[in-house]
Amino acid sequence: MGIGISIFMLAIGAILTFAVEFETSGIDINAVGVILMIVGAIGLLLSLMFWSSFSPYGRRERTVVRERDRDRDIY
Repeated sequence: MGIGISIFMLAIGAILTFAVEFETSGIDINAVGVILMIVGAIGLLLSLMFWSSFSPYGRRERTVVRERDRDRDIY
């Protein structure tokens, strides 16, 4: 699940929880909204953790050591 889908699920869940006042038999719209918000928040956190592992910020720079050129040492 990507960041966009997670934010979309959070938004739909918030709309169902706080803005929709509709009564149905057999399903609770508020509970569905809360579930969508929880799943969206978990997906957003996992996506951010996954993408932060690929981020160049906060990493230590690696030092690349090259071997000396042998031909140059002869002269």
